Amino acid sequence: MRTVNSTAGAAAIPTGASADHLAITRALEDDLTIGILRRALTLLAIGAQTVATAESSRDVLDMTHDDRWDVDQGTSLDVAVFGGAGHVGLPLSLSFVRAGLRVGVVDSDEGALERIERGEMPFMESGADALLRECLKTGRLCLTSRPEVLQQATHVIVVIGTPIDKFLNPSLTLFEQTITAMAPHLRDGALIVLRSTVYPGTSLFVRELLARLGRRVDVVFCPERIAEGKALEELTTLPQIIGADDPSAAARADRLFEQLGLERIHVTTLEAELAKLFTNAWRYMKFAIANQFFMIAHTAGVDYNNVLNAVRHNYPRAQDLPGPGFAAGPCLLKDTMQLAAFTTDHFPLGQSSMQVNEGLPAYIVAALERRCGSLQGRRIGILGMAFKAESDDPRDSLSYKLRKLMSWTGAQVLCTDPYVRDAQLLPLETVLRESDILILGAPHEAYQHLATGGKDVVDVWGLLGSGIRL
Repeated sequence: MRTVNSTAGAAAIPTGASADHLAITRALEDDLTIGILRRALTLLAIGAQTVATAESSRDVLDMTHDDRWDVDQGTSLDVAVFGGAGHVGLPLSLSFVRAGLRVGVVDSDEGALERIERGEMPFMESGADALLRECLKTGRLCLTSRPEVLQQATHVIVVIGTPIDKFLNPSLTLFEQTITAMAPHLRDGALIVLRSTVYPGTSLFVRELLARLGRRVDVVFCPERIAEGKALEELTTLPQIIGADDPSAAARADRLFEQLGLERIHVTTLEAELAKLFTNAWRYMKFAIANQFFMIAHTAGVDYNNVLNAVRHNYPRAQDLPGPGFAAGPCLLKDTMQLAAFTTDHFPLGQSSMQVNEGLPAYIVAALERRCGSLQGRRIGILGMAFKAESDDPRDSLSYKLRKLMSWTGAQVLCTDPYVRDAQLLPLETVLRESDILILGAPHEAYQHLATGGKDVVDVWGLLGSGIRL
């Protein structure tokens, strides 16, 4: 069951309602691609014609029955997931439907909603395709692009975090606009669950903002802790942190996540916000030290495979030292920089980790120039453009940074990926045939036993069978 915005029989729309919808859409799309943002803005420009003012948006709308999504019948939802068609929101929505709850997925990405309605996942997620088809059959998964549906939910999960701006500082403007625009659509007594990573203190800010806007709701912070590709497994196995400053709100959040059969850990909202940021920053720093060690050893002219084996072999205190590789994606760098903005000393360990991890592509380019001379006119193939293995998500992938740096040397760069949808990517066979040098960007399993035909290969991951090579 889903609804789309329609201009049929719609009343004239005041400017205020349009601004509310645009604020919601801008925040929903902040972490998505520019193409999706443009589609969402087009959608909201049309959708603004189907609602009255923010104050009257709860009334029955003058639309056809198919577009109404049972608003006039007072259809009740156990949960509404705002921003629910993405990597965080959709697996959570499916998990709640599987647990027997009635769930509304609210998202402005019409393309994603249409794919979900057809039983197609809009991104890779292990086990999700079959679960999605099962959930659609139950009739408990409802899809809509209309934020006023939030008024039907007793629990509203907000899957929008605080991004960082071009100066690597947290940007709270879009978040504040989102909450302000959502407020008229929230029912009194609802539980608002902030799900995505936020700047410390955001939960308190949201609670106070909604109170000033006249909304009597509870606000908690229950961060997602999943890894993309393993969401459905981890949503029911990893402990859920429940950050609440009020015993009643904590109890309500506990009962909600109890439906997933997982362990719950109770802390305050600020403790939960810091716990989430510390977790991601810790992972980012571990990857940074691994990359720094690799660059030190490589610069010294020694085989890092031998060094790493000597450190780890039968030595339990070093078993958690990762190997080198690109540390990228939409979370780790962003969250590390949020901590840097929060603390008075600007988190020098985090700042250094950012410089190391973001600097690895440039180190690879410089190493190749030292070894091969000028790369002008050379054909460089990059295998894997996703930000990590077995993913179709290219957001903040360092493979794209590597492509840009290689292009600036005058090289012809050929890129491929078995999962990422990008019109500029080439078939694997073409890249293998036409490249002089191959660089492994994302360690997909499909490359593990790849025959490279004796070509020069750069493999900082150590996936291709001959250890770490640069």
